[in-house]
Amino acid sequence: MSEDDRPADDAATDAPNGSPPTGDPPADGTGRETVSEAAAEEAESAGPSPATPRIEGPQKLHLLTVPYQIAQQGISIAVALFVFGGGGVTALFSSGQSLLAIGAAVAVLLGIGAFVGYFVARYRRFEYELTADTFDIRSGVLSRRKREIPLRRIQNVDISQNVVQRALGIAQVNLETAGGGETEAQLQYVGDDDAERLQSEISRLSRAAKASEGATAAAVDERFETIFEMTQRELGVLALISVDLRIASFLFFGASVFAPSAVSAYEPDSIWEFGLGIESILGAILGPIAALAAIVALALISGALNAARYYGFRLDRGDEELRYERGLLQRYRGTIPLSKVQTITVRENVLARALGYAALTIETAGYTPTGGESTGSQSAIPVAERDRVVTLARSLEAFDASGFERPPKRARLRYAFRYAIGLAVIVALLYVGTLATDYQLFWYVPLLATPLIPVAAHLKWRSRGYALGDEHVVTRNGFWVRKQKVVPYHRVQTVFTTQTIFQRRRDLATVTVDTAGSQSITGDDAEAVDIDAETAERIRERVPDELYGALARRRRSAAGSNGRSRGPTGPTGGQLGD
Repeated sequence: MSEDDRPADDAATDAPNGSPPTGDPPADGTGRETVSEAAAEEAESAGPSPATPRIEGPQKLHLLTVPYQIAQQGISIAVALFVFGGGGVTALFSSGQSLLAIGAAVAVLLGIGAFVGYFVARYRRFEYELTADTFDIRSGVLSRRKREIPLRRIQNVDISQNVVQRALGIAQVNLETAGGGETEAQLQYVGDDDAERLQSEISRLSRAAKASEGATAAAVDERFETIFEMTQRELGVLALISVDLRIASFLFFGASVFAPSAVSAYEPDSIWEFGLGIESILGAILGPIAALAAIVALALISGALNAARYYGFRLDRGDEELRYERGLLQRYRGTIPLSKVQTITVRENVLARALGYAALTIETAGYTPTGGESTGSQSAIPVAERDRVVTLARSLEAFDASGFERPPKRARLRYAFRYAIGLAVIVALLYVGTLATDYQLFWYVPLLATPLIPVAAHLKWRSRGYALGDEHVVTRNGFWVRKQKVVPYHRVQTVFTTQTIFQRRRDLATVTVDTAGSQSITGDDAEAVDIDAETAERIRERVPDELYGALARRRRSAAGSNGRSRGPTGPTGGQLGD
């Protein structure tokens, strides 16, 4: 071997004493040891590699899991036995048959022992372990079961606590995967600190797993900043706008129609033939009052429930995900992965719109959230001023909805006919009910709403529309609850048009833009309703072209940014449609 081919250490050994080459360690070997120690100290100070779990080895559930589950299930069983078998137990011990009573007592004690032993055994056999690329669960009392969940498939880690669990310092952790219709795995229960650490670690390792597959996500700790905190004023507004005005209007209408007949039924021999006596007049007055009282009670209950559900709501944003925390009695902490966002919805009912407030919900792919949300939909902002909501929505998806187009005006005539037919059906049913029963149902009262038909038709027409931007399709529907949905082209799964018999008569059609979100199951897709049939066909053909173009641009962008850091993109575009 020539001197040029020898390693540097060998060359350093040949150097004269006292004159080692520049930068080389001394020849006595101490330099080599010093270098090793320095490297070790540097590696130790650097910490584990990004893809190395910081939760090492198999982990157990919290020790309080056993007494909590025993108490939880035991109370349910005790209540059921008391309700359905309490009399039999009392009769058994009071019958004087001591041997039978003793045998029953022994059986009960054995049952309690087996009951407690099962929960202890389940706790001892349950383990979970976080590796660099999987989340492993080993469980089972009679039969062992091992599950390995790839971290790259985990998109949400939710933490929930009720009042008792918060007092005990334990929490339930739910793992959701992409495409899953239900929770993939549950940890019942771990310590509060362990739950938060699991949430952070799984998120970090999931990004590392995706980065190893060529994604641009960084496998480092994600920094979060608070972008929204609900104030007491907004909590009060949420309680005020929580009542569903559609239910309130039905209550008021029903009480106005049926209350006079109900009151006059106590005095059949009314002084007027058609139930227009003092009893009916009293009913006509008390009916709306009772309806208003019911509406107020409904508003108070609904407002209190929503205020408790979203108490202390806070939303934090990182590079790859959003994290939320909310709840007074039941506390929830969860994540919303930005890479899985399918649809963004700005939601506002009539009261919220009048007050200038709105809500923002985010739909992710195949996610079934815990905590009382609608399927696949999570509240990014329960309620806030509308401009603030739109600003946050654009920070998530830089969409442009300035060119909103409404359905053709002939759609208003269709709505007017629909409402007129509905009103006629109600009048006919009340009239038939009056003839078939002894009650005067005041079938003519709904006719007072006839002048409102064109107004309702116009408001419905005005509340609908769509806009096709460079990167997104935006739709708007609903008067009582207006929903403006933003769908990125690259998230579109299918686009199709439909026509009912009544739409065909007026050359109208509906275009549905379907995504991979769970809301598709419930039929709550983005829809351009009652637009011109030819326009609908053009949209159906254009959206797939935009989809392919968006995917091509994203591939080029990913290839161009590979190995380079990518800065944030600011939101652009016009205002949402009025």
